[in-house]
Amino acid sequence: MALLRCDFYSQALSLSTSMTVLLPQAQSGIGVDGSSSAEPAVLYLLHGLTDDDTAWIRRTSIERYAAPLGLAVVMPQVHHSFYSNEVRGHRFWAFLSEELPELVQSFFRVSQRREDTFVAGLSMGGYGAMKWALRHPERFAAAASLSGALDLAGGHASDDPWVSGVLARVFGGSGVAGTADDTVQLARAAHPETSPALYVACGTEDVLYPESLAFVDAARGNDLAVTTDFGPGEHDWAYWDSAIQRVLAWLPLD
Repeated sequence: MALLRCDFYSQALSLSTSMTVLLPQAQSGIGVDGSSSAEPAVLYLLHGLTDDDTAWIRRTSIERYAAPLGLAVVMPQVHHSFYSNEVRGHRFWAFLSEELPELVQSFFRVSQRREDTFVAGLSMGGYGAMKWALRHPERFAAAASLSGALDLAGGHASDDPWVSGVLARVFGGSGVAGTADDTVQLARAAHPETSPALYVACGTEDVLYPESLAFVDAARGNDLAVTTDFGPGEHDWAYWDSAIQRVLAWLPLD
């Protein structure tokens, strides 16, 4: 695969930012096989709260896992934004949901078809993935959360004072309950016939495990198609490196 670090100017953010991108390459080397097509399917892979766009490359073998699938992987940089338009800060939701896909299409030759477009993420990125998929179901065939902060209104993620401060800066004093940033509410309100396929993975020893359970209960209560992957695991890269392989195997790739 080709590995690119792309630095560019964002109109939505009014600043320069970055994304890390994997592009498929037909190759055959010692211990490495690759596949490519004219317009490959694309996975938007979102980072967690204390990470950046390089985290998935540095801490997992995502390049090796994606290579034989012929899958492009786009990893954007969003800092501590929770993939949202910050009350005091930048318009990261507008960047993610509107500007980024347009830039990817203009920079790279990847498929624009819904059936070839997926989103996944870990922790804060799991929240971002589910919010993006449920607010724009016309864009994604499937979405996956790994150890996601999927019930911000329920307060589990905000037990840490530092995280609570980040949430207050991003969302303001009123929080997310009942808003378009509330993923549990989005799951309750989604249309089952148009919603993407959903995958929720979380370790049972993870502090955010109750948030995954709350989200799954809401989604299943609304007859959404949800695959769950719960088992032993902590909130760490050993778990996410393993879980992303299961997500890739689950994706409805041609």
